[in-house]
Amino acid sequence: MPNSGTHPAGDAKPLRLRDALRQARIEAADRTGVVVELRDAEVARLEILNEALDPLFAEIPAKVDMFDRGISQGDTPRLWIDMVAHVMMGRDKRIYRFVQDTRFGRIVIAESHDVATVVKAVTDYIARRMIEREHALATTPAPIAEKKPRSRFWTFALGMIVGAATLFAVALFAALRGY
Repeated sequence: MPNSGTHPAGDAKPLRLRDALRQARIEAADRTGVVVELRDAEVARLEILNEALDPLFAEIPAKVDMFDRGISQGDTPRLWIDMVAHVMMGRDKRIYRFVQDTRFGRIVIAESHDVATVVKAVTDYIARRMIEREHALATTPAPIAEKKPRSRFWTFALGMIVGAATLFAVALFAALRGY
């Protein structure tokens, strides 16, 4: 008779479903704990990079509101630089991957274990984006000053007077004709 449903240690006692469920729950909790620890490690590494970027973001003029830095937590924690670029951890959870979402897909701008390398890549990215912004603002024509629209009150008042006078004239004409 096969040894299915028994303890692997050669014990002849059959494994009960309740015991198997308990063991499966313990194993799932262990796996979940490892996943949570990995995610916490990812967030901690992204926070280290975020702090390293503080001097860079302090130099950005206040009138430039293109960049919105922050760490999003979820299945894949990310350090957002702006609406289309972010840093996430690579598959081995030790390498930083700086990516940009484009209309043609996601491109990797930089990838490194070194925080300083990623900070330089983010600095270059921000500089390019600020230059693009300057070019866009320089090529956009200034709005033409429009004349202030005249008040419509006087048009309305004139229409009311003409309408009342016409109505009075029609009533007077009808009264004189004997209708």
